[in-house]
Amino acid sequence: MSTEETWSTAVPAPATDDHRPPRGFDEHTGIYSSLHRLYERHKIPGDPNLDTATFVLSQFPPPHQAESRIALIDSATNRRVTYAQLHRSVLSLASGLHHALGIQKNDVVFVLSPNSLLYPTICLAVLSVGAILTTANPLNTESEIAKQVSDSTPKLAISGPDEHHKLIATGVRTILTYRPQLDDDDDDQLLSVEELIECCEPVELDRKTRPTQADTAVILYSSGTTGTSKGVVLTHANIISIMSLLKWSVDVTSAQNDVFLCFIPLFHIYGLAFFGLGLFCSGTTTVLMKKFELKAMLDAVKEYQVNNIPAVPPVILGMVKFAGTFAGVDLSSLRRVGSGAAPLSKEVVEEFRQRFPWVELRPGYGLTESSGAATLFVSDKDAKTRPGSSGRLIPGFCAKIVDVGTGQALPPYKEGELWIKSPTVMKEYLGKSEATAETIVSDGWLRTGDLCCFDDDGFLYVVDRIKELIKHNGYQVAPAELEAILLAHPYILDSAVIPVEDEEAGQIPMAYVVKSTGAKLTEAQVIEYVASQVAPYKKIRKVGFINAIPRSTAGKILRKDLILLTKQQIASRL
Repeated sequence: MSTEETWSTAVPAPATDDHRPPRGFDEHTGIYSSLHRLYERHKIPGDPNLDTATFVLSQFPPPHQAESRIALIDSATNRRVTYAQLHRSVLSLASGLHHALGIQKNDVVFVLSPNSLLYPTICLAVLSVGAILTTANPLNTESEIAKQVSDSTPKLAISGPDEHHKLIATGVRTILTYRPQLDDDDDDQLLSVEELIECCEPVELDRKTRPTQADTAVILYSSGTTGTSKGVVLTHANIISIMSLLKWSVDVTSAQNDVFLCFIPLFHIYGLAFFGLGLFCSGTTTVLMKKFELKAMLDAVKEYQVNNIPAVPPVILGMVKFAGTFAGVDLSSLRRVGSGAAPLSKEVVEEFRQRFPWVELRPGYGLTESSGAATLFVSDKDAKTRPGSSGRLIPGFCAKIVDVGTGQALPPYKEGELWIKSPTVMKEYLGKSEATAETIVSDGWLRTGDLCCFDDDGFLYVVDRIKELIKHNGYQVAPAELEAILLAHPYILDSAVIPVEDEEAGQIPMAYVVKSTGAKLTEAQVIEYVASQVAPYKKIRKVGFINAIPRSTAGKILRKDLILLTKQQIASRL
C-alpha cells in the first residue's frame, strides 16, 4: 500500500489552503529545517579541545551562589547537595579514579547502579579523567551484563551494593557506590566511591588527560525492543551539543527556576542528558527518586513543590488512569510534564489535559542515536492545538521524510521514514560497522526507523516503528494506533499489539491487554470495541489478557518478549 493511502488517527488532515507554503520545508531538496534559532549564549562551543566535564562544570553557578544553590535532593532521605559540594565531589572522585585506580584517557568505566545522589558525580568524574562512560540497567540479568561487559571491555566497574553480585563472574575490577552497613565480608573488602571522595583532594587534573570533542564520551546501549541491543557511541561533541540545546530549551520555556523531579533512570540517554549532566548547565534543582512509584512521585511533588517532571508515557498513562485516587494530594505547584522515549497517543494527551488542566503537557521526540531530544514544543498553545504531535525540530536539526519503497523525500502529510541530521548524531554502533552503515547513510543522515510525517507548520507526528508495522494482506497496520484505541477503553489499563504469523493473511494483529481489577472483559468484547473504530484490515484478531505489559525502563513496549510468549503458547497447544 502506498504512503498516500496509509493514514493514522495520530496524523492530521492536510491543510485546507493548498496554496500556503509549508514552513521550514524546501521543495527542491525535500529537507525540513528547524524553525527555532539559538541565542548567542546558547551557541554550540567550537573549541575542538573542549570536553564534556569541563563544559558542564563551567556552567555551574558562580562560587558565591554555588555554596547555597541546591543541585540535588534525595526524595527518600531529604539529603541535599549544593553545586559547590557537587563540584568538589567531582574533582575528588576524578583524582581518586586517576591517581589511586589508574583510570586514564580512553579507559572504559562500567556503571551499574540505580539512581542515587552519587550517580551524577560518577558520570562527571569519569568524563573528567578522559575515560569513557558506559551504563547498564541495574535490573539486567547476569548474562545480559556479561554481554555488555564483553562488548564494551571496561577497565573498571562501579556498582551499587545490591548489583555487585551480577558482576563477579565478569572478572572486572569493581568498586561500590557506597559501603553498605552489613556484615558482608566480600563487600567489606571493596573500595567505595564515597571513600574515594573523602580521601582524595579535589584538584584539577593535568590538561594532557583531557579528551577532545572528537573523542568518545559515552557508550549507551539501546533497549533492544525488537532485537539485540547495540552500543551507541557518542562523542564529547555530541554530548556538548545536546547540553547546549538543553540549556536553550530551559531558557525558552522559562524553566530556569523550576524544581525538577527525576525518576527517569540515569543510565538511559533521557535521564543522563537531563539529570546526569544537562540541567546542571542551567543551575536548576533536581529532586531525585531511586525509581518510579506513583504515590512516592505525588508525595515528592507536594513535599518539594515540584514544577517540572520529564516523564515517559506509562507514567502519564498512570496519572490519567488513577487520577480519581489523587483526592487530597496537592499538585498545585506542578506546571509542566514532558514526555519522551516512546510515542504518546493523542487520546492519552487529551484525557491528561482534561484531568490536569493547569499542567502543560509537552511531548517530544528523540532517540539514543541522536543523544536524546530532536523535537519539542516551546509553546503550550501549540501543544494543545496539535494533540498527537511531538513538536518541532530543535535548533541545529534538519530532517527528511523518506518513502520506504522508493527512497524519495516526501512533502508534508506524507508518511515515511524519518531521517535526521544534527551535531548530536552518534559516531557509530560499537564494533558493528554493517549496522552503522545501514543507519548512518550518505552525508551523515541518521535513519531513525520511525514512520512519521510533518504538517505544514513543521510539527512532527510519529506513527510507529517501521520494523514493528504489521503486514496484513498487503496493508500496513501500526500497533501504536490500535494501542491508543485500546487505552481509551475504561476497563483497560495498558495494552500492546503484536504480529502473529498467519498462512492466509501473512500476519494478523493480536492484542495483549491489562484489565482493571474486577473488570469483566472478554476477548470478543475487546475485538468488537476496536473493530467499531477502524478499517476492516486493522481489526484485532486475537486477545490475550496479561498482568503487566513488559516494557523497558524508558517505557518502550518489549514486543519481542510478547512475540516469544505467543510462540511458546502456540507450541504448547500443538
